[in-house]
Parts: sequence; structure tokens; C-alpha cells
Amino acid sequence: YERIHEAMSNQKEYMSYEEYLVKLKQGIVTENGNCPVTPLLVMLQGKWKAQLMYEMCIYDTVRFGQLKKDLPGITNTMLTKSLRELEEDGLIRREQFNEIPPHVEYSLTQMGKDLIPVFYAIMNWGFQHENELYKEEQS
Repeated sequence: YERIHEAMSNQKEYMSYEEYLVKLKQGIVTENGNCPVTPLLVMLQGKWKAQLMYEMCIYDTVRFGQLKKDLPGITNTMLTKSLRELEEDGLIRREQFNEIPPHVEYSLTQMGKDLIPVFYAIMNWGFQHENELYKEEQS
């Protein structure tokens, strides 16, 4: 909770939620005329990246093997590809340790940590709509 609160308090508020609701109908763009939402949606495209980023929020640092355990069904190739793309996008950091045995650790960059409040909002949405989302499993 403290990490979430810290991440949320460090966020610059560009507009209140009430202002957002009004401006949303007019279309919201950055100072350069770009959509402020599209870049993140592109970064998290695909089956695994959003789940991978959520897992990354759990750990301060994590190794490949732990992520593989936490994401049943992901292949080594897809995990490697997703980690590389998230690193290229600046959301995660890869640190290689040339020790015996050598190993690699992954962690969130500040830009990645700034997504913690976003995942918090998504979590709340998931709890709010849990019955509709999982109604087929309950039958």
C-alpha cells in the first residue's frame, strides 16, 4: 500500500477527474497534439505484456525464472521477447550480474513505477465487475 500511495502522490495531476470527464467528450491531446493514451496501449499490446507488467509491480527485482513460474503458459521465447520490448519502451530495467553463476535481474524503471496507480485502478475495476467477468466459470 505504501508503494502505491507513494507512486500516486508523485503523479503530476494534469486535470481533475471532473475536468477529465468534461474534456473527454472533446478529445484530449498532449501539447504536441498526440493522444496521451495510445503509447501505453501500444506498449502493453499482446497477451502477456500487461500481465508481465503487473507481475513486475509485485517485485522490487525479479529473475526470469520467477516470472516464468508466475505466468503459467508463457514460453521462454515469448517471455524473453516481451521483456526486451518492455525494456526498449523504458518500462523495465535489465541488470546483468557477471558473477558465478551469472544471472539477470529485472526491475521497474520510474516510468514503469508510474503505472502502479493505473494497475490499482484496473484492480478496482476487476473487483467491481468480478461477477460479470467470471459468470461463465460460476455456471
